[in-house]
Amino acid sequence: MVSKRLAREEGHRRKFLAVVDDTPECDRALVYAASRAARTGGVLVLLYVIQPGDFQHWLGVENIMRAEAMDDAEDRLARMAERVRALAAIDPELVIREGKPVEAINALIEEDRDIAILVLAAATGTDGPGPLVSSIAGKSGAAFPIPVTIVPGTLADEDIAAVA
Repeated sequence: MVSKRLAREEGHRRKFLAVVDDTPECDRALVYAASRAARTGGVLVLLYVIQPGDFQHWLGVENIMRAEAMDDAEDRLARMAERVRALAAIDPELVIREGKPVEAINALIEEDRDIAILVLAAATGTDGPGPLVSSIAGKSGAAFPIPVTIVPGTLADEDIAAVA
């Protein structure tokens, strides 16, 4: 069970959560979430999840790989934050976690009770909507703690702006 959302209470602002990863559709979710946050006076939270399977080596190698993964995550989030500033003139909150994506998303939602909407984008390929959308909308979808907006991965920036 998720804690009560606080976004509607005085002194709180509704937060839109977008997950940053290496998929092409990630940018579609980012554009929509940034547009919605800007139009509604909300906040955009960008989450990057470092997968745990990347560090199964000797301790020294593991530490180096973990540091490199953290640097990559920080660089990716910095680039996405610049894109958000250019698109919507807002400064997003940046969060990096290690773990499985769905677990990291759920943990962040539980910790930050101002997060009210998760924004994802569907993949454009023939293999389905993508692993994250499938995981969230699949078996855990019925018990997911907040609304999820799924943006079609084929929408152009102008189309997203029109509906955001």
